[in-house]
Amino acid sequence: MAFARPDAARLWRELADARVNYSGEEVRRPTWNIDTYRTALPRERPGAPEPGGCWEHACRLVRDYEFSPPEIVRALYDPATPLLGRDMLLEARFHGMHFYCGVRVTEVVDETRDHTDRVWGWAYETLEGHLERGKATYEVVKKQETGEVQFLVSCHSQGAPTLDRITSLGWRLFGRRTQLRFYRRCSERLQRFVSTALSGEDPLPGRPATVEHLVYAPSDAKVRRLDALAIHRVAPG
Repeated sequence: MAFARPDAARLWRELADARVNYSGEEVRRPTWNIDTYRTALPRERPGAPEPGGCWEHACRLVRDYEFSPPEIVRALYDPATPLLGRDMLLEARFHGMHFYCGVRVTEVVDETRDHTDRVWGWAYETLEGHLERGKATYEVVKKQETGEVQFLVSCHSQGAPTLDRITSLGWRLFGRRTQLRFYRRCSERLQRFVSTALSGEDPLPGRPATVEHLVYAPSDAKVRRLDALAIHRVAPG
C-alpha cells in the first residue's frame, strides 16, 4: 500500500506483458456473477440508424468509455491504438482506496443480429493482477423494426482468488455493491449524455486529462491533489 500516486504511464506500459487472468471454461454459477443490464435510450424512427441520431451518439460515447462514472472507475489508454487489442489501466475507487488494474479489449462487435438488430460495441477482459476475473461487454443496439435503442451491458465476473486477506475482506463487503452501483451509474450517464447530444450540446465539454500521450476516460475524470491522500494499490490481485 502507498499514499503517493503511482506512475500511471509506467503501469500502463507494463500491461503489454500481462495475460488474461482466467479461462472462459471456468465461468459458471454460483461461483461467478453473470449479469445482463438493458437500458432504454431515446428512440429513433424504424430502419437503419439515423445519421447524427441516438445510436450514433451512443456508439461514440461507448467507444470512448465516456459512460463510466469517474467516482467509481476511470481508465487510462492510448487513443491512437486500434480499439481491438487496446490495453487500458483502470483505476477503481471506493472507500478511500484506489486500485490500479489492467484490462484488454479482446472483442469488437459490429453486426446485424437476428436479421433486425444493429449492434456495435466492444468487450474487455481482466489481466493478471486485477481485483476481479472476467469480461465486460458494452453494446449499443438498435431494433430496426421498432426504432428502439438500448444500451446492453453483459458481464461475468468473480473476485480474484489471489487477493490478500484485507483486500479480499473489503471485496466481499463492498465489491458486489460497488459493481451494481457501477452498472446503474453507467446507464444513467449514457442516457443523460445521449439526450444532451441530441439537443445539440456537447455532453462533455473540455479536454480530458492526459499523462504523456495517454488520456483519462471519461473526459470529466479529473486528477486532483487530494487523490494523494487515498491509499493506492497496484495490481492487488
